[in-house]
Amino acid sequence: MAGCLLIATRNAGKLAEFKAMPTPLGVRIFGLADFPGAPIPEEIGDSFEENAVAKARSAAKYSGFLSLADDSGLEVEALGGEPGVRSARFAGAGASDLANNQLLLRRLAGIPPEQRLARFVAVLALAWPDGRTRTFRGEARGWILSEPRGLYGFGYDPLFFSDDLGMSFAEAGARAKGRISHRGRALARLLEGGRSLFVNS
Repeated sequence: MAGCLLIATRNAGKLAEFKAMPTPLGVRIFGLADFPGAPIPEEIGDSFEENAVAKARSAAKYSGFLSLADDSGLEVEALGGEPGVRSARFAGAGASDLANNQLLLRRLAGIPPEQRLARFVAVLALAWPDGRTRTFRGEARGWILSEPRGLYGFGYDPLFFSDDLGMSFAEAGARAKGRISHRGRALARLLEGGRSLFVNS
């Protein structure tokens, strides 16, 4: 449907971030909460791109709307890129943010700050109901703190110290984080296509 965009997530934090970011004028944003029966494919891909495309295509096919999905995660150099595509389930299926953060800190125990380099990666997949897709990638670099800081955000935000902001993602408000975050940068690349990208069939 022209002028409508379905964000293929039931993660309230992610949906709030998307709604806080700039979108082309007149595009109405929905979430999967508006489609309670919509399936969400299991994230079994080996890359952020694979997972994002699978989710976007599934949402577009079910809803008939242009759909946008993301797969994102944290890559820590000292852990060989882990947790990576397993970021949301680092401590196990259905793990809480707290459990994932605690496991990350345990895995990095004793590693000095200069060796705790990390990056957040986000891939956005835009899918049309006819199966066409486009992907957009963004990254944000920083390092992992030894203890949580800040009250905002979600996921690994309290532990990720942003080089760009000079503070943790959880210490920054949504607007400041959105300008330089991995998801914000991926979205900026998507928006370079302009409103026509969202209304063309």
